[in-house]
Amino acid sequence: MAERTITEVPGVQVGHQTNLEARTGVTVVTFPEPNVAVVDVRGGAPGTRELGVLGDAIKPITVNALMFAGGSAFGLGAAQGIMEEIEKEGRGAPTPAGPVPIVPAAIIYDLLVGRADVRPTPDDGREAYLARSSKPVVMGAVGAGTGATVGKVNGAAGMSAAGVGSAARTVDEATIGALVVLNAIGDVYDLSGNRLTGDPTLDGTATDGPFASNTTLIALATDANIEDRNELRRLAVRAHDALAATVRPSHTRYDGDTAFVVAGGRADADLDLLGEAAFSVVATAIVRAVLSVAE
Repeated sequence: MAERTITEVPGVQVGHQTNLEARTGVTVVTFPEPNVAVVDVRGGAPGTRELGVLGDAIKPITVNALMFAGGSAFGLGAAQGIMEEIEKEGRGAPTPAGPVPIVPAAIIYDLLVGRADVRPTPDDGREAYLARSSKPVVMGAVGAGTGATVGKVNGAAGMSAAGVGSAARTVDEATIGALVVLNAIGDVYDLSGNRLTGDPTLDGTATDGPFASNTTLIALATDANIEDRNELRRLAVRAHDALAATVRPSHTRYDGDTAFVVAGGRADADLDLLGEAAFSVVATAIVRAVLSVAE
């Protein structure tokens, strides 16, 4: 039986573009529309685009897609290809000159893993968008997670491969799912406290130099009927709680840890139970991001 992934949320689709030679790529997540979205940035070194539309004092606006990419800040340009495809479909925020697609984006730093001179482009973003489907998410070293690594708190000696992970759960009548691109300075543990990466004999002090550029990206999606953005922010808090429970350390000044939450649906669910499910699916997705690479 296939593992449950974020694409079990009705209407959610995921697509990857993977460059194995350069070890970088793009992952796109699309959602039912209309929807409500928020973002919560806890890391000290984020690389993002279009986060302003999800701000506290901004009128809620439908998100047409989320993009995660490698390539550091260079990779943010891949969102342009996604915008162009959505524009062709006539979707986006309505304006007098036509719809403007809303594609918030965030990146990981993978330039030292593959080829630093090859970064995701608008064509790569377009390829990921056109490849999206509702099939179970392909996990591991794919898409934005192609060049992802963890365990850099100990420098090169402790570094190991990570990637994309995903999970989903049912809560009352609703489904909630997570997709994670895991590229952390810390090592990974499961919720029982078992270490999954790294060498316990290392002292965990090598937080300087080229191995100190990281980021874990989280997308949470649900078809629960949530229109209050403050309630969505509670889900984002639980997503970051899961990150802190499974990646040690996390939210450092060397990480750009960012969580998006998108709700689009009419299903009923207890909000407290949904929050605990958010914690669970993010933690499971983080563990799968490591185990899928090891398989």
